[in-house]
Amino acid sequence: MDSNAITYILVINGKPEGPFTLEELKAHQLKANDFVKTDEMADYKQAHEVAELRELLGFKKQVLIQYYGSFDQRLLASAIDMFMVSGACILVVFVVSLFISNSIFRLSVLFGLLLIIPLVNLVYHIVMEGSAKQGTYGKQLLAIKVCDVEGAPISRQHAAGRNLAKIVSVLTLFMGYLYSFFNPQKQCLHDVIAGTLVIKDRL
Repeated sequence: MDSNAITYILVINGKPEGPFTLEELKAHQLKANDFVKTDEMADYKQAHEVAELRELLGFKKQVLIQYYGSFDQRLLASAIDMFMVSGACILVVFVVSLFISNSIFRLSVLFGLLLIIPLVNLVYHIVMEGSAKQGTYGKQLLAIKVCDVEGAPISRQHAAGRNLAKIVSVLTLFMGYLYSFFNPQKQCLHDVIAGTLVIKDRL
């Protein structure tokens, strides 16, 4: 069938509209992650998943983005990670303190947990998000992962920039995290700054 004769239903602001011809899709400035459907399709697909649209509209790279991780998934993953990191740090410091006879020094080591835990948590997130797993163990348990805006894995350097940018989200009295409720890609402010997404597999 002539690709120009195919018509598409396009999801605009959450509502299906159309049908549109290819020329009309161009006029709507179709993006790679917009959802479309033809009569032959059983379900909606993102534009980059449709071969003829990739070829005719210049989506040369098939973006791998499926769905975005929700705020509650990200929050639960962070809680799991903090529990794991804190537990490991407390265990190590407790064992070390058993070999310290000086009570003042032992107390200072215990108070050092306030600095140790955030630093270990930062390094842990950078290493795991910049790895082939694309996420911490908490994120893996909830089947979400970190990627760049095209769906590709990020490097350790990119992961470092993302996690350091969380300082901005915290300094805004955590409004940077709540920003995800108003962002169509569910990005927190540090994701916008770093150019990253948190995505989940399509069900």
